[in-house]
Amino acid sequence: MKTLLFASAAACISVPALAQADVDADTDVIIVLGEGLPDTPAEPAYSTLTIERDQVVSSSSGRIEDVLANIAGFQLYRRSDSRAANPTTQGASLRALGGNATSRALVLLDGVPLTDPFFGYIPLNAVAPERLESIHVTRGGGSGPFGAGALAGTIEMESGNPQTLGLFNGQALVNDRGETQVSATAAPEVGKGFAVVSGRWDRGKGFYTTPEDQRVDASVRAKFESWSISGRLVQPLGDNLEVQLRSLAYDDKRTFRLAGADNTNEGQDLSARVVSRGPWQVDAIAYAQWRNFTNIVISSSSFNPVLDQRDTPSTGIGGKLEVRPPVGADHTLRLGVDYRSAEGDLLEVNAFSGVRRAGGVNSDFGVFVEDDWRLTERLTLTGGLRADRSSIRNGYFETEADGRTNFADRGEWYASYRVGALFAASEALRLRAATYTGLRQPTLNELYRPYQIFPASYLANENLDVERLEGYEVGIDLVPMPGARLSLTAFDNEVENAITNVTIDTNLNQRQNLDAIETRGLEFASQLKLGQVSFDGTLTYTDAEARASGDAAMLDGLRPAQTPEWAASATLSWRPVGGAILAATLRHTADQFEDDQEIDVLPAATTLDLFGQMPLIGDLSVVGRVENLFDEEVVTFNRGGTIDLGAPQTFWIGLRYGF
Repeated sequence: MKTLLFASAAACISVPALAQADVDADTDVIIVLGEGLPDTPAEPAYSTLTIERDQVVSSSSGRIEDVLANIAGFQLYRRSDSRAANPTTQGASLRALGGNATSRALVLLDGVPLTDPFFGYIPLNAVAPERLESIHVTRGGGSGPFGAGALAGTIEMESGNPQTLGLFNGQALVNDRGETQVSATAAPEVGKGFAVVSGRWDRGKGFYTTPEDQRVDASVRAKFESWSISGRLVQPLGDNLEVQLRSLAYDDKRTFRLAGADNTNEGQDLSARVVSRGPWQVDAIAYAQWRNFTNIVISSSSFNPVLDQRDTPSTGIGGKLEVRPPVGADHTLRLGVDYRSAEGDLLEVNAFSGVRRAGGVNSDFGVFVEDDWRLTERLTLTGGLRADRSSIRNGYFETEADGRTNFADRGEWYASYRVGALFAASEALRLRAATYTGLRQPTLNELYRPYQIFPASYLANENLDVERLEGYEVGIDLVPMPGARLSLTAFDNEVENAITNVTIDTNLNQRQNLDAIETRGLEFASQLKLGQVSFDGTLTYTDAEARASGDAAMLDGLRPAQTPEWAASATLSWRPVGGAILAATLRHTADQFEDDQEIDVLPAATTLDLFGQMPLIGDLSVVGRVENLFDEEVVTFNRGGTIDLGAPQTFWIGLRYGF
């Protein structure tokens, strides 16, 4: 019922819409409605990249994780996409700080965190690329106004407006397995503002993740079905003030590997944002999220259910208030507070230990101040401080045999900072440097929920400490000619108290804090536009090591699980006149280890994807897509030779219409 109510709310926001841009008659400054406050002058002091809408809507799969993979170094815990993976493995990370299914990157949609309150994963199926204007990625610790949780970086997704979406756009595609993908978006004028309502439905029988020589009678395809509906209303309340309301509802069902191994995840989100662009600039956000997850684990030997995770309701609430007072043309001062709370409970039936319940409440309250100081025409400095009160409360774990155990409440203040400098050596060359710290709370899942991937068991750990990051980087941005941009960044980031699974006995693991995970590396990015042809490429090299002692001492000096040394992505596009698009994307991910002890290897994989769009009549176009053109075997899981595979060669054809 709650899902239906939120779907209805999203639809209601679509009541009939302005255009997204107003012109101030006195200043002739174009104000674009529906956005947050503008970027600050010193933001380029950090390693930043932007994926524009042209790239966002021209991926081979039409899924947001495929779009984000254009940033080399972006990774989910596993190589699987959101059609064929357990949602709890969809933790997002950057800079080889993975090795954990929880997100170490902060992922925002219109300024609101998307992270699941209980597990810490990103509900990728809820984010339809065709709804977005752009994606802005900042790699490295994101203290200051971005809030806690941005250890590996910040991924900011901005919704589109009528100027980019058009009054209506829709598409329908089918692939060679008979799977379908259908979406539609309307962006009409409403009063002096606009509304956007959008829906999407994906379904399919899926592909076999199990290699043919390992299949048994119980092996099945990874079938999936998901839908999402979102609504957004943007209205000006005066010359420099506007309100933005957003709703989102989604539902997702998947089957993994064996018959009966079904999981679901659903959510309903509401948020309100008030933006003032007057002399005193203000960005105020409040949001509420309701999520749930279910999962059935099937034994790989008896093929019977061994775990029924029946109910995992969770609630996330929070907000941010940022104020930029007028302090002179040479300074951009940001003052603010933010708050996030995650509350959730688990109910599951284990075939061996019976009914289990667990849960608790985590919260973070932060205050921040940051200033960008334009010292000279060429030199800009930036610095920010945060203070966070991290609180872990009401934690418990309960079984039928042992009863209920309540864990002690705890809380502590943490300080973090970031400092950067940007120097324009010439019109074509910029030099930058930054140092920063950050923090991430352990999730309710990490603290209280044990789980199994047969035959191994994984224990929770209610004593987990907060992860802390310290890092620095230096970089060069070069614009050798119009339409060309080259960027090189060298970085050294260290996550103290990094949470990972540690083997403590045969087939027995526990989440523990390592002393640290240290990553050092290079990031290269290039963009080139020559008339109708463009090239976008990213490359990252990362040397990552675990620092460990005590029970985890055997991991000291080893490469963390799920972290490749090399990753690269390159897209070559041709956009002739008339709206046609042809694009090819080549991606490479180097070897990485499945486990913490460097035993099981996920071999390197190189894939080639294609996208094409050709106008037919008026605003109607035909779209063709190819995933994994050469049918590369992409190993996504390897446990003692038992493996799972990623998406095989897949051909899509369909129609796209927009005006």
